[in-house]
Amino acid sequence: MRGAWTLALCLSLAAPAAMAQAPGSTVPPAPAGSDFPVYPHPDQRGVSKSDEARVPAEKVVAGLSSDAVAITASFDGSDILIYGAVKRETPIPDGPPLQVIITVEAPAEALTIWRKQRRAGIWINTDRVDIGAAPGFYAVATSGPLDRILLPEWDSRYRISLPLALRAFGGAQSVEDTVPYTEALIRLREQNGLYRLEEGSVKLVDQTLFRADVSLPANLIEGDYKTRIFLLRNGEVVDVYRAPIEVRKVGVERWLYRLAFDQPLLYGLMSLAVAVVAGWGASTAFRKLRRA
Repeated sequence: MRGAWTLALCLSLAAPAAMAQAPGSTVPPAPAGSDFPVYPHPDQRGVSKSDEARVPAEKVVAGLSSDAVAITASFDGSDILIYGAVKRETPIPDGPPLQVIITVEAPAEALTIWRKQRRAGIWINTDRVDIGAAPGFYAVATSGPLDRILLPEWDSRYRISLPLALRAFGGAQSVEDTVPYTEALIRLREQNGLYRLEEGSVKLVDQTLFRADVSLPANLIEGDYKTRIFLLRNGEVVDVYRAPIEVRKVGVERWLYRLAFDQPLLYGLMSLAVAVVAGWGASTAFRKLRRA
């Protein structure tokens, strides 16, 4: 049935407060007896108090080649080098080697996933699923296969994998099975380079030094992006390092972007004037070419 329907995405106008209170979640429920909340809503982290209180034996010391990205008229993407080391006071523990996972996440937005079906020879939107919050860009880079180096319960705590990056469903759903819709959203954004899973792209040397190159696409949205670096042993998260990346439009692009939101009437009139002038100019040029 995968090829029998397509999806269209549209932004929801739900307020952030409504998003936070949206019932339901793509995250599985917390195991019985667990002492950590598994993301009841987007503003809370699934980390227990005991996790926050303990001092890790291995800690991340990391940096980014750039903590700001400027979007200009010629912007065609950017590469961010993420590098660091593991700080420890004791010898390297025995057992399975250390693993590293790096995520880069854009600001989340509410959206609606529509299913298109052919009715009376016309493709129309039918069923829909409302997502409370989904990142506009999400990249996961790992030092090994994700399903082998990360236990599911720790994935639920920190929402590392792509399916768990979708925060919550917004309100009651009109369909019984929402999985095909979220899978289609992930598939579409993977095709556009907005969602990425790059296994083995983190280079780890002697369980101490690591580096990874994360490519940001040309169709980035503005906002404060979040970088997270996870150290793992035996599938469990040992330490987490967080760093921001500021993505902003600059120059004429910034002025037009702000004009469209702050003065929509003026922006519309200006766009109409540009279209009229361009059409008149093209018409005049074709007339001259015909006479020549």
